[in-house]
Amino acid sequence: MQMHYGHMARVLHWCIDQSATYALEKLDLTAAQGRIVVFLITSKTPPCPRDIENQFHLSHPTVSGLLSRLEQKGFLELRTDPEDRRCKRIYLLDKGYQCHDRMDQAMQEIEAQMVQGFTAQEQEQFSQLLQRAIHNMGGSFPCQQEKEETNT
Repeated sequence: MQMHYGHMARVLHWCIDQSATYALEKLDLTAAQGRIVVFLITSKTPPCPRDIENQFHLSHPTVSGLLSRLEQKGFLELRTDPEDRRCKRIYLLDKGYQCHDRMDQAMQEIEAQMVQGFTAQEQEQFSQLLQRAIHNMGGSFPCQQEKEETNT
């Protein structure tokens, strides 16, 4: 039987998204919105929408929709950058910061479920294989970039 890796990757992504959305629904967040909130929490400076587009490989309309819904729900606020009036900066509000612990716990639980039954060696190998597949397809892995930047 021929392996369809793309299909398996898509199914795995769907499973992760469904688990994350279920875990975050009490916070009134979807998995995609949760990823944006985590990105904002970990950003050193308030990013602009283009930073989110680049980080998550999303289109401008998709990012605009996500940010609009998060703003309506009171998680963040868009403000004009005082140094570049063409750019809007994204500022996380208290409600966004308050849900960080629950989102972090949910991701830990989902990742533990995903590798349930894997040995430590298999977990490391799984991570390396995923990173290599991403690289082979022309993508980049953010943690890998950070490691390379700190080693130079």
